[in-house]
Amino acid sequence: MHEGLVWFKHALADPIVGKLVGAAIALVVVWTLSRIAQRSINRFVADATSRYRGRKFVAFLGYVIAIAAVATIFSSHLGELTVAFGVAGAGVAFALQEVIASAAGWVVVTAGHYYATGDRVELGGIRGDVIDIGILRTTLMEVGQWVKGDLYNGRIVRVANSFVLKEPVANYSADFPFLWDEFTLPVRYGSDWSYTRGALLQAVNEICKDYAIASAAAWKQAVNRYRLEAAGIEPMITLAATDNWIEFTVRYIVNYRERRVVRDRLFTRILEEIDKSKGRIRLASATFELSNLPRLEIQLPSGKGAVEPRYVP
Repeated sequence: MHEGLVWFKHALADPIVGKLVGAAIALVVVWTLSRIAQRSINRFVADATSRYRGRKFVAFLGYVIAIAAVATIFSSHLGELTVAFGVAGAGVAFALQEVIASAAGWVVVTAGHYYATGDRVELGGIRGDVIDIGILRTTLMEVGQWVKGDLYNGRIVRVANSFVLKEPVANYSADFPFLWDEFTLPVRYGSDWSYTRGALLQAVNEICKDYAIASAAAWKQAVNRYRLEAAGIEPMITLAATDNWIEFTVRYIVNYRERRVVRDRLFTRILEEIDKSKGRIRLASATFELSNLPRLEIQLPSGKGAVEPRYVP
């Protein structure tokens, strides 16, 4: 025991060991204070967005203070360690190139405003709402896959930030939080197509007119910021005559989070209009007509035996 204490005292007397111990103590202190500050933010800040940003700021500030503390402690030996750090840094950069690319992606996301928490994006082939942006990974609450209608499926997916440097990033809500949606409605020939167009336009205006009004200001800002052509944001009904039926296309604008709900309300309203039309609107379905088939004649023998079909041209 005595020899161990003597060795420990001699080790602490070494300047390098003393600085390592000091750096470890400084890191523990900074980490403890950072955790206390983050818990205080969770306790006293009610707004979710402010709480998230506060935690991120405290964490980032902790990293900065920790690096500054370690640099201050080892400031007298930095010149001696420059060569060693250079050689080691080259090896680390090669081994951790994906990590470095992810950190660079985080800088691009933060500085370029690619997306923010709460945005709905498609990143690395994954579509969902951004719930956290870390230095290396972006965390998404996934939508879609086996769940239809852009609803959450329950999976939390972490995507490397390096994907913003490799693949397109689709943002559903950044500058224009609306989407154009459309569907087709087949109507039989012989229906009152003029009445049908008017009924569809009335239904879509009743359900989606407010979205068109709300999107006008956002579209104007997008046009001022980007090179965009004028686009109609009012609901629109177009008609096309096909071989089988008259096909109406219903086009409208909707908030990106309410696409499924609005479509349900639209179909409900359209079915009500069809019921009120008393046969003036008749929906079509796929039908098949078979023609030029050979006539099949079956002869039954007088005795026992199998039935032999015979095709007659």
